[in-house]
Amino acid sequence: MDAVRKRFHQLHAAGTFVMPNAWDVGSARVLRHAGFAALATTSSGLAAALGKLDQQVTRDELVAHVAAVAAAVDVPVSVDSEWLFAETAEGITETVGLLAEAGAAGLSIEDYHPVAKSVQPIAVSAERVGTAAEAARRHGLVLTARAENLLYGHAGLDDTITRLIAYRDAGADVLFAPGLTTPDDIARVVRAVGAPVNVLALPGTPDVAELSALGVRRVSTGGSLAWAAYGALRDAAREFLESGTTGYRTRGLTPTEVKSIFAP
Repeated sequence: MDAVRKRFHQLHAAGTFVMPNAWDVGSARVLRHAGFAALATTSSGLAAALGKLDQQVTRDELVAHVAAVAAAVDVPVSVDSEWLFAETAEGITETVGLLAEAGAAGLSIEDYHPVAKSVQPIAVSAERVGTAAEAARRHGLVLTARAENLLYGHAGLDDTITRLIAYRDAGADVLFAPGLTTPDDIARVVRAVGAPVNVLALPGTPDVAELSALGVRRVSTGGSLAWAAYGALRDAAREFLESGTTGYRTRGLTPTEVKSIFAP
């Protein structure tokens, strides 16, 4: 495990790498087989796999999920751990420890409070990031701090940058502001933060080559791969229900791929 965590740190040292988000063990195995050097979990994708909406998964469910995914692949796994399921410093430290024990190589902390349904003040959030960073360092984990204001209608890039700098200064290894899409905004964040930046691939976001040229260190997919897979399932189900045909089979994994990906 120490070697895997060291490898995850090394991936953030230079260049740009892509880190797709798996939503269950099967999707993690498929993504690993595709050749990705690291994977992440997705809170919305996991919730869907459990038949829930995002932000409804419990900490115990997340920890069990991380343990299963980390055991199934030989690459670093970073955890979308939302608010870290804790109001206190002690709770944050406990959650980090549980995720480390489950096999995580990294994790994230958001500044959006899912119960209060609001983005928290910078000072409060930075203090929480500092607690998480201290705990993450003890376990050799990469900590990503997320500024969620763009996702919740808080306009203005200045606040985003101020938050990310505060979280960097509090000890975060990677900074992440979901919702950045334009090259100018992304470049401005990268320059201002002066530390590894993760960008979420969204409609309209530059491709990976351009993001690399802008100085982005890491590119993730969030829940989009899960929604693409569920969309393919929906379309296949409609075809079978409405026409009775099975054309969807041509788009599935081949028996050879299934054996290669899922055989012990």
